[in-house]
Amino acid sequence: MEQAPGPRSTWTFLTSHARVLSAISRDPWARIRDLAVALQLTERTVQAVIADLEEAGYLSRTREGRRNKYEMRGGRFRHPAEEHRDIAPLLDILATPPHLAGDDSGASDGARPESGRQESVDADGRMS
Repeated sequence: MEQAPGPRSTWTFLTSHARVLSAISRDPWARIRDLAVALQLTERTVQAVIADLEEAGYLSRTREGRRNKYEMRGGRFRHPAEEHRDIAPLLDILATPPHLAGDDSGASDGARPESGRQESVDADGRMS
């Protein structure tokens, strides 16, 4: 008797770009090193993703002391099938810490307690 085949491939619903952007929306003071560990990505990948997101206008970075602070700019999805939709509602879902979203896993979202304020979205979909 033949065994049932295993999963065809390993894939996820969210790209690294979406994961990095949502992690930064939770903690705008996050370090690349911390993002890489929390998201299970390399530091080089996180740096490249952040550069892509800055270039596309989804976020900006300012240096404050020895740390970077990221500011969410919001925007629309890039794929033509969704380009008319705002990314803000998706980020609102993804930025909610797991313990507030009903996830009992107890996993940390990596956010520092002092940066726990939630970003708000204005009528134009820009994060503030």
